Amino acid sequence: MEHRPIDWKKYIFAFVITAIIFGTAIYLSDYFNQKKLDEIRGIQDKIAIDILSSETQFSLLESSSCADLGGTSALSTELGTLEEKLSFAEKSSGTNDADIQTLKRYYSLLEIKDYLLMQQISQKCKKTPLTIIYFYSTQNDCPDCEKEGYVLTQLREEYPDLRVYSFDYNLDLSTVKTFISIYKVQNKLPVVFIKGKPYYGFQSIGDIEKAIPELVTLKNATSTAATATSTKKK
Repeated sequence: MEHRPIDWKKYIFAFVITAIIFGTAIYLSDYFNQKKLDEIRGIQDKIAIDILSSETQFSLLESSSCADLGGTSALSTELGTLEEKLSFAEKSSGTNDADIQTLKRYYSLLEIKDYLLMQQISQKCKKTPLTIIYFYSTQNDCPDCEKEGYVLTQLREEYPDLRVYSFDYNLDLSTVKTFISIYKVQNKLPVVFIKGKPYYGFQSIGDIEKAIPELVTLKNATSTAATATSTKKK
């Protein structure tokens, strides 16, 4: 039986082509992973600067008189922006990313500081802030949490004076755990606290507006002011 000679050139050529394809895939994977990490680091740097800015605002507000505290909604808006950046970074890098978790703990502390500041302002200036405290989970055990987050984001955009404090129920931070203990939060997420009362399960915009009738009053006042301004311009 005649044996055909082995065509080594064919095998070498196939090996080279395979090596090139494999090497290119590894290079592209490393390139896109590095690009993703660079984008996340950029977001982290921006968040860190925003947090420092917010902390400076805390100091300014604490030393202000009641007459100077008319526009505290700017800080609430800034906190909302920070949360959106963190949510984006968390989705990009995953919930278990160490850097994101560190920033999330820092942001949660910032929220609690703002909450305590608002309590001080409430006592000092006899002003009761419109507040929602929200507990959620990112561990795939809360199918309605993401939907509830969108509702609260929309409400915060519609009512700049509304302060929404969002906390990850499973965050490894003693201060958040103390907050959970104080409010006696049950692991039936999502849950929003309005005027100290818990509302478990998904709450629509209508549900929350019903629980905070001041929001409807605020909406009507804003609408009336906008109409009056438009009439004057005409």
